[in-house]
Amino acid sequence: MRVLVHGSELAAATAAAALAWVGHRVVWWPHGSADWPTLAKSGWLTSEPQLMARLEEGREHGHLRILGPEERPDDERFEVLWLALSPEQREAGRATVAELSSLLTADAVLVNNSTFPVGETDRLAACLGNGRFAVALADLLEEGRAWEAFTRPSRWLLGCDERDAERRVRELLRAFNRRREVFQRMPRRAAELSKLAINGMLATRISYMNEIAGLADTLGVDVEHVREGMGADTRIGYEYLYPGCGFGGPSFSRDLMRLADVQSASGRHSALLDQVLDINEHKKETLFRKLWAHYHGRLEGLTVAIWGAAFKPGTARIDHAPVLTLLRALWAQGVRVRLHDPAAVGALRERLGEHPLLELFDDDPEDVLDGADALMLVTEWKAYWNPDWPTLVGRLKGKLLLDGRNIYDPDHVADMGLHYRGIGRRADP
Repeated sequence: MRVLVHGSELAAATAAAALAWVGHRVVWWPHGSADWPTLAKSGWLTSEPQLMARLEEGREHGHLRILGPEERPDDERFEVLWLALSPEQREAGRATVAELSSLLTADAVLVNNSTFPVGETDRLAACLGNGRFAVALADLLEEGRAWEAFTRPSRWLLGCDERDAERRVRELLRAFNRRREVFQRMPRRAAELSKLAINGMLATRISYMNEIAGLADTLGVDVEHVREGMGADTRIGYEYLYPGCGFGGPSFSRDLMRLADVQSASGRHSALLDQVLDINEHKKETLFRKLWAHYHGRLEGLTVAIWGAAFKPGTARIDHAPVLTLLRALWAQGVRVRLHDPAAVGALRERLGEHPLLELFDDDPEDVLDGADALMLVTEWKAYWNPDWPTLVGRLKGKLLLDGRNIYDPDHVADMGLHYRGIGRRADP
């Protein structure tokens, strides 16, 4: 099929690469906010496993054409328009769809893979003209494994009101639906709300577990026992029950805001969602508060080593990442920071510039330890899970490890001669 992909989101890049990989003729037209030369140098795209290689492979084989900044898709007729825009590009997206409708075949289908408010796919459908279809395909990709999630999906959440539209989408994605039936079809508006509700539920579980971790801290209980007890209940399960120092990321955070917007627009205020967001923002400072308590508020002049800046392992993005809140809190107290991240250093430098209290490292994690009064684990990259403990203890001046993701065994850390403070966990030498 001849497919036009429009957008500069991860969903757009992944769809363009994957659809071309299985033989569709794809034209990718990035959004003007981030053209191809910009995307090709962006850390979040180049660090996404397999994706850049697949994009180049598609171009070499002639199945994928990526339009440059001055180019427009005005010389072909397309059977599919795949839209993957950011929420703030919604209004412009309608105008673009109306403009591109002249390039679509009479029975073309628009696949709305953007996270827009509920009902937006209906509005986009009105811009297409008679005989054409519009479906909502929820963006369920995870950063750090987008290629795997697209090409070996656990499910496609398809919002579709017409059988003919479903048939066209099934043909488009047939190569990714061979192992088992992965399509879950429902009305368009239901699919749009389901996507937002899924992330709302996941965020609620995380925030609730963080609240329990805080209570465990107060009561002197190891929250790991509580987590295991909760997870063993089949009504609850273990997924997304890991307490931590806050969640972030562009998609997750934006989805929660979209859900809040939908609630507000419908005249229903969500006190629960407000609490989830408040708990998360509060949790981003939890390592700072533990540092404050350990040093009795005397932080000026200290040096802190930080492992991890990306909002999750496997990506270079720092959008809404806990480290940004943490850095502001530390700098406000005059704390010098030595930070290591294997992928996100470029994004941090671009976001923060040259700060007098910040040194950035992307080579050896141990380089940040020298002379530090504490080590904070913020992002659980695999390279941090099993450090050389004798070297770590020898280079860390202040014997304090603050584990924002609970990846270490408190007793083992204490046996190494360090004070351990996790999220709802602690141990002393």
